[in-house]
Amino acid sequence: MKYMYTYDLMESARNTNEWLGASARAFASYPAFAMSVNPMLPLMAAWGEVTERTFRRMIAKPDWGIRSIVGPDGTDHLVDVNPIVQKPFGDLVQFFVRRRAPMARKVLLVAPMSGHYATLLRSTVASLLPDADVYVTDWHNARDIPVSAGKFDIEDYTLYLAEFIKVLGPDTHVIAVCQPVPLTLAATAFLAAEHPEAQPKSLVLIGGPVDPDAAATEVTDFGRRVTMGQLEHLAIQRVGFKYKGAGRLVYPGLLQLQSFMAMNAERHSRAFAEQIFRVARGEASDHDAHNRFYDEYLAVMDMTAEFYLSTVERIFKNREIARNDFVVAGRKVYFDAITNVSVMTVEGANDDISAPGQCVAALGLLTGLSQDKKAHHVEPGAGHYGIFAGKSWRLNIRPLVLNFIDRAAGKPKPRIALASGQ
Repeated sequence: MKYMYTYDLMESARNTNEWLGASARAFASYPAFAMSVNPMLPLMAAWGEVTERTFRRMIAKPDWGIRSIVGPDGTDHLVDVNPIVQKPFGDLVQFFVRRRAPMARKVLLVAPMSGHYATLLRSTVASLLPDADVYVTDWHNARDIPVSAGKFDIEDYTLYLAEFIKVLGPDTHVIAVCQPVPLTLAATAFLAAEHPEAQPKSLVLIGGPVDPDAAATEVTDFGRRVTMGQLEHLAIQRVGFKYKGAGRLVYPGLLQLQSFMAMNAERHSRAFAEQIFRVARGEASDHDAHNRFYDEYLAVMDMTAEFYLSTVERIFKNREIARNDFVVAGRKVYFDAITNVSVMTVEGANDDISAPGQCVAALGLLTGLSQDKKAHHVEPGAGHYGIFAGKSWRLNIRPLVLNFIDRAAGKPKPRIALASGQ
């Protein structure tokens, strides 16, 4: 499968479906049919509209869409997304709130590189902005990175995180969500040994596979069933000629999306069928619940082949993090080197991606950390998405995380008032 033609064939199929949707919508909306009472015409136009939008979103990077926040004085404060560190495979960006003095809390939100853009954490960022200065790891789509930029595997990812934390300084509070949890833990241990003065103040690990064998899920079962040779043959392709990364070996976003959709195929099929009828009846809108969710869910990015394969082999199969046997840049990472960083783990009781037990395993690795610096929370009834962006996050987990951050800083710190002037 490691051929450019398979990548281009997949992109051609996506492009064709987008064109079919646009053609059906345009044809069924032709003015000459306006007086027709044939119910198939509105349905055809609706099918075309939904289909065109669906396949168009698959190659578009979503916008953060966080324009402003309301300050304690009741006025709106504009938000700018500013790059702090720019690197070939990802940037460190700041959500800068205009006319606001630096906040007592400085938070680095580590976004996953698992098929979707960092904008998947949009609601998480928006919920933290009123109470903290927020920074995010904004990973790039591998199809847009020239081959000349070199490789990017889990060791490179870990070194990126270590550099971002060093840049922000030791008063930083790091929150890692899902896939990057074990690598963020490794980056912190790497800093503890190599640059102890740059360690973050606290580390919050949310729903990540530190020990995949602690609790079985469909994801871990797949990792056990497939061999690395099979995985490389089935999942890896070369970027086609249309993009800057032509020739780079990647795990294509469209293949990842196919896997995502297959996990809940019936629910997704029903959602799209219902949306077509809503559009036909004139009940849908550009930013209704369906479009808000699927505009983000369908926007997928390619990840480098070496990152995907090394994640499966070293994190899931060999369990290098769980066995305390992880190596970065030729140096073994010792988790007992973490002695001053407060660490909290968060799990969802109904998480079917990283089941309860996988994330809390991090605390068992931290033998050099005193118990008073460790915390754990299992959110009842919460699934994977809910623990970082859903109702459970908003009502229960977010307040717990902010309180933990304040305790790690030494004492609760009140939010600094917004500064006047520009």
